Amino acid sequence: MSNQLQLDAGRQQLQPGDWFVLSSDGLHDFVSEQQLLEQLLADSSAGQKVQALTELALTQGSDDNISIVLARVDALPAESIDDYNERLTRLPFPPVLATGMKVDGYRIERELYASERSHLYLVTDTDTAQSLILKCPSVNYSDDPNYIDRFIREEWIGSRIQSPYVVKVIRQSRPRSFLYYLMEYVQGISLEQWMQQHQPVKPGRAIKLVEQIAKGLQAFHDCEAIHQDLKPGNILVTADEQVKIVDFGSVFVAGVAEIFVPQEHEAALCVGSASYSDPLYLQGHNSGIQGDVYSLATISYELFTGQLPYGSKIEDCRTASDFDRLRYIPAREHNPRIPLWFDRALEKGVAFDLQQRYTTLQSLLRDLKQPNPDFLREEVKRNTRTSSLLFWQLLSGFWFVTLLLVIWLFLLQR
Repeated sequence: MSNQLQLDAGRQQLQPGDWFVLSSDGLHDFVSEQQLLEQLLADSSAGQKVQALTELALTQGSDDNISIVLARVDALPAESIDDYNERLTRLPFPPVLATGMKVDGYRIERELYASERSHLYLVTDTDTAQSLILKCPSVNYSDDPNYIDRFIREEWIGSRIQSPYVVKVIRQSRPRSFLYYLMEYVQGISLEQWMQQHQPVKPGRAIKLVEQIAKGLQAFHDCEAIHQDLKPGNILVTADEQVKIVDFGSVFVAGVAEIFVPQEHEAALCVGSASYSDPLYLQGHNSGIQGDVYSLATISYELFTGQLPYGSKIEDCRTASDFDRLRYIPAREHNPRIPLWFDRALEKGVAFDLQQRYTTLQSLLRDLKQPNPDFLREEVKRNTRTSSLLFWQLLSGFWFVTLLLVIWLFLLQR
């Protein structure tokens, strides 16, 4: 059996009243599909349906373990990405906003960020006085349907992910006049700025930040989503050192994007992302959860050393041969206090080969928090091989010197 679990995802239209059935072969090998449908359509509770199906399987000769789970769709409150697109693509792009202007009951306080792709504003809800972040698309892309789809998808993805370690997308109760979305206002600085202010970072503080980032990423993975562009610039740290992951622009969602499109991801990458994003993305491969593992391990390395695991040259790499020339720089070279087992965990987390890299965030975090005996055994074997090699090198050197001495004495006697 494979030691990696690959999940398949599909899309199916649902209606209230639909049933999901999960059963073992002790049931579905002995109960026909018609009999199953008759029981599901019967006027009875879920518990009664399960009991009836179990008794039916036993009556019809089942001699295996019987397991059955029924789930009924009572309501469908959440919109799909298609619903979002249909409703929001009709909205016009907002104009460039200025302090004091109002949009749908939100007063613009100031601009926080502007680029050719989007604008962020600090706004106040005039009804509740709540401070929020309003994100607008750039008018430069008003005629680009792919850009509009990605922008709408950002809001849809963010609204599905609920975690104290991920910035919250606010569901709006008022009708929108323009295309934009709202997020919670987080007072803090980027992890990039935080590291510049706190180097060298104390180990206890660093590992707490890593744990929070991992929990935020896990919230993405629980929704079958991969962040793909995790970097210090996309992580906010508050005054009490609470972490918030931001930016949903490069998120890949299984079932929404049935086919991984590397060109789309590459276009969304910002300056500096290549240092933290899985190199396989740039080569057109989807490494799934292991891509986020790579990013987290890279950020962990930087938190503890102030450097990058492959140096700054990784920013210039584009092809597989470029990455093949890079070599992992042991973290202990930058910070001698880092234990050997911790360094080995970082090295495994940023391995280019997926067979060598951790497959889950939990396994990386576990080895960062406590010594992995396998790493210690490997070091003992390596030291043993080194000692053995040194012994034979010394012995060979001794016999070589002895040979030279014998030849010299022989020549003297002649």
